[in-house]
Amino acid sequence: MTAIVMDGKATLRAIKDELRTRVAALADKGVVPGLGTVLVGDDPASHWYVGAKHKDCASIGVRGFRRDLPATAGQAEVEQVIDDLNANPECTGFIVQQPTGLDEFALLSRVSPDKDIDGLHPMNLGKLVLGEPGPLPCTPLGAIELLRRYEVPIDGAHVVVIGRGLTVGRPLGLLLTRRSENATTTLCHTGTRNLAEHVREADIVIAAAGVPDLVTKDMVKPGAAVMDVGVSRREGKIAGDVAADVAEVAGWITPNPGGVGPMTRAMLLSNLVSIAEQQAS
Repeated sequence: MTAIVMDGKATLRAIKDELRTRVAALADKGVVPGLGTVLVGDDPASHWYVGAKHKDCASIGVRGFRRDLPATAGQAEVEQVIDDLNANPECTGFIVQQPTGLDEFALLSRVSPDKDIDGLHPMNLGKLVLGEPGPLPCTPLGAIELLRRYEVPIDGAHVVVIGRGLTVGRPLGLLLTRRSENATTTLCHTGTRNLAEHVREADIVIAAAGVPDLVTKDMVKPGAAVMDVGVSRREGKIAGDVAADVAEVAGWITPNPGGVGPMTRAMLLSNLVSIAEQQAS
């Protein structure tokens, strides 16, 4: 069996085409969405990622508000920048790029929930738990959107999520068990006993533990969909959680990089445009 590759880059391009139409409709109403970013320090990966987000925005007609601060910036200085973006009516939504080296929970909590396009503000995570509408976490939402676009059956599927982090693992379980997805989810992590046994039962495996080659060929049920969201470094290159030979047994698989990562950017743009549409209605 040769797995179907779920191409996040191609799907990002398709979503951007769809969003251009929505942004043009907003422009006809005199509304131009604006994306803000707050970046602290000189981390090359963070600079690349923030730059990619602003290129995405420019390509669909969205304004950018980029706020780059030196690594020496203190908590109060970054909080002031967040306050400024909260108060700026031209900034529809924004993100604080991690890592900052500061109290990131305090920074995240300071972002206005209405401008939280990452969907990670405590209030918005609470809305997710309660089933109330609000911005949803971008990476989990991107993974689900990629499954939908490649017509992977989610309704009634058994999904094993590996990883318990705030940005992926925990919110994924909540999203997948909504009535709109209707999956049954098992949340595992690096401390799970008999991890391989759990994974073998899965119709869909989503690995987000940050452990290179954690998921191997012998662990995967033939025909299962396997998504690699793990990010770690090996010999200076990005290493995912899924071993290369898994593609020999999986029905669908994501590359890493190039799979769920671009979908995070797509969902960030989608959240931004949705907020602008709500404001314009």
